[in-house]
This record gives sequence, C-alpha cells and structure tokens, in this order.
Amino acid sequence: MAAAPRGRSLFLGLLPLPERNAVIQALRTETVGGLVLLAAAVVALVWANTPWGGAYEQIRDAHFGIPALGLDLSVGHWTADGLLTVFFLVAGIELKRELVVGELRTPATAALPVIAAICGMAVPAALYAATASAGGGSMEGWAVPMATDIAFALAVLAVLSTHLPAALRAFLLTLAVVDDLGAILVIAVFFTSDLNFAALGAAVACLTVFHLLQRFRVHGWWWYVPLGIVTWALMYTSGVHATVAGVAMGLLLRTTRDKDETASPAERTSHLIHPVSAGVVVPLFALFAAGVGISGAALAEVFTRPEPLGVVLGLVVGKTLGIFAGTYFAARFTRARLNPDLAWADVLALAVLAGIGFTVALLIGELAFPDPAMAERVKAAVLIGSLLAAGLAALLVRRRNGIYRRLYEEEERDEDHDGIPDIYQRTPATER
Repeated sequence: MAAAPRGRSLFLGLLPLPERNAVIQALRTETVGGLVLLAAAVVALVWANTPWGGAYEQIRDAHFGIPALGLDLSVGHWTADGLLTVFFLVAGIELKRELVVGELRTPATAALPVIAAICGMAVPAALYAATASAGGGSMEGWAVPMATDIAFALAVLAVLSTHLPAALRAFLLTLAVVDDLGAILVIAVFFTSDLNFAALGAAVACLTVFHLLQRFRVHGWWWYVPLGIVTWALMYTSGVHATVAGVAMGLLLRTTRDKDETASPAERTSHLIHPVSAGVVVPLFALFAAGVGISGAALAEVFTRPEPLGVVLGLVVGKTLGIFAGTYFAARFTRARLNPDLAWADVLALAVLAGIGFTVALLIGELAFPDPAMAERVKAAVLIGSLLAAGLAALLVRRRNGIYRRLYEEEERDEDHDGIPDIYQRTPATER
C-alpha cells in the first residue's frame, strides 16, 4: 500500500487497528439487523396487500397506554415514538464515539466525511424542493430523502456477498452517523409541536441528573432505566419528538475508560442494546411503517405527483450527486489522495448505496405529512427510491467485487495466528 505524498493525507487508506476493530464490531451487528429489517419490510408489504390487510391496519392503529399521562398511542406510534428512541440512543452513542475516538475526533479527519455527508443531505433536500415547487406540491417533505439507512445498506451488501474493505465500510458508517445527526436536528427543530415548557424543563432537569450520575461514576441500571423512561415521557409531553431524548442520553454517556474499567459506560450500553435495536426495534418499526398498499394506480402516483417524485429523485439522484461531488471537492480542498488500490468509481458506488433511506426517512415522512393518504404515497416513494438505489449500487459494487475481495483478504490475513492481521505488522504507520 503506497504512502501518501508529503503534506497529503491518504483517503480510504488502511484504518488504525483499534478503529478497524470497532467498525467491524459495529457493522457486524448492523448487518444482521439489516437482514431482519429487510424481512420485516417484506412481511409488512405482503401483509398490507393481501386480503388480511384490514387486520394489519387494525393492529397498527390499535391504541393502548396511560391516557391520564397523555400517553395513549397507537401501536404504530409506540414503535415510532417509543421503540425508535432506543435506535436513536444507539445513534447518539455512536456519534459520541466518533467525536471522541473515531473519524470525527479531529478537524483534519472529520472534514472530508462531514462535508460529504452535508452535501449528501443538502442536495436531496434541494432536489425535492425544486421538484415540489415545479409541480405545485407541498414543500413539507424536503427532509424525507436526507437520511441514509446504514442497516439496510449493509443488508444489501450482505445479500450480494461483497467484501468491502474496512475503510469503505467505515466511510459509509461515518456518513450515516452524520446523517443521523442531521436528521435529529431536523426532527428537533422542524417537527416540534406547541411546546410545553414545564415538561421540557423537567426533561432537561432529568438529563442534568443523568449527566451528574455519569460524572460521579454512579453505576447500576436501576438508576438509569427509570430515569431514561421518565425523560422520554417528559420529552414526548413537551412537544419535542421523543426520540430526541434517546440521542441526548447517548451523547451524555461517558465514552472514555477509567483505569479500572475494561469498557466505558457507552461501550457497555451499546454492547447490550445495539443488538436489540438492530434486531428487534428497527424491524418492528419497519413492520408497522412499511405496510403500504401497492397497486398500479398507487405506483403511478409516485412518479406523477411532485411530493413522492421529489423523494425518489432526492434519494436516487440527490444522494449520489451530493455525496460524490462533496467527497471529490473536499478531497481536492483538503489535498487528500485517494487510496491507489481504489478508484473514484468505488466512492460513486458508496454514494449510490447511501440513497437507501429507509428507517429515518419513513419516520420523517410520517411527521411531515399528517394526511394519511399523502403519507402512504411518500412511504411508497421511500420504498421505491431505496429499492432503485439498492439495485443501482448492486450493479456498481458487483463490478468491483474482485478488487474488494483481494483487499479484504489482505486485511484479514493472519498467518502467524496472533490475532493481529499481518498487514498491520508490516505496514509503516505513515502508509496508513
């Protein structure tokens, strides 16, 4: 692996070993969860389009909860506002890890993926806005095509049996983490209803207690689980979307280890709940969010009405253009040199793959369009756009899979069986 010229960093080069191990561990869970997510989405689509579709709607719309506390929600809303808080808790932990020890810890390493991710959010939103404006449609859905679904993208790679090098997977993960942050900010700022300042103040007080418990090294789930539930309920009551509580708690968890610790609180929490989030929470949300009626007329509306068409174009075209152009120009601006074992075609494939925007896109679609009929069209557009992006990415990735396999095998080779890949024992640090 060639070294970068003096003064130029190597883009998509060999990752530091601790970062590589962390990425592989995180993506292994996401890949398995993504396969379950795919299965749940297929079940929802099939179920909603069979003679038993009425039963699906009855279950999804059934209400339960505690009305006295304002928590009488449908099953669909419990999965979106309740269970997805766990997903955003994991997202908050991953964002904190990236900021403290990952790719986002220094401006030099963060610049390129952050610029790429921002462009990958801005261009789809602009393309949606242009499409909706030209067709006289609603501008409310501008944020729907902004987010990448890392689990769905990794599931596509698993189905294709690809062997992407760790650096490409890490870049995709970092894009998704920054995307999640953007989605969180959008949800918090643009989809907040009339604020209940008393409840919001109480939620902030609970988060302050959470921070103090972390600062003073208080251990024990019996402190954090009840406090987390109360924080979530107060955040929901305040009018701020309840999933913001999950992100906030994830960001407050301590990521660095003390001398007597084998794992930080963030690592322990992620180890416990990440499999639950990927394998249970997100698939359940998909089960009750992806069940849309598919017919010839419904499909035609996706491509003839400005709102769903804007979503499809934003995911398939906007994501690709935004991420690829942002990456290319950021590399030129930061004087980064692309790994000579790879090509810009590989970045293009990742940019297309990032157009798979399932979980968060469906959530924002529900928030942006309270009208059930329009929400169904936008959901169908998310599904179609994600499917098109997955198909195009599959074609691009398969063309390069021989190269990926060679690089992957080189990264994994451990002929002395010491647990450390041989490439890390013979490659000087300056070449990474």
